[in-house]
Amino acid sequence: MQPTDSLTTLAAIIESRLPSQGGNAQTSYVARLLHKGSDAFLKKIGEEATEVVMAAKDADHGGDKVKIVCEMADLWFHCMIALAHYGLSPADVVAELDRRSGTSGLEEKAMRKMMLRDHEPTGDS
Repeated sequence: MQPTDSLTTLAAIIESRLPSQGGNAQTSYVARLLHKGSDAFLKKIGEEATEVVMAAKDADHGGDKVKIVCEMADLWFHCMIALAHYGLSPADVVAELDRRSGTSGLEEKAMRKMMLRDHEPTGDS
């Protein structure tokens, strides 16, 4: 099984927990988070990101690197809930990574800044 297969399977399960798909907040953690609204899962993403950073800092000082993987899995999981909420999937993220492949990180960041600037509202309504 490829990593993308696991992500696709998990994404389908998460999508099935969306309120529009009948996700039951009484029996599903994902459905409960989605039922509470974006503030709930966005807060979890922030918490999990912080835990990834803390695990990595601990690993810098001899801590268990496995903890990074565990915390990263939690972060990815909660990010996947956000993707589902916004009608996106891991495939959208993979497509964006593929688009960036072969481009210098510095060059890609500059191009993204320019693209975002070009899409900003001008205030000329």
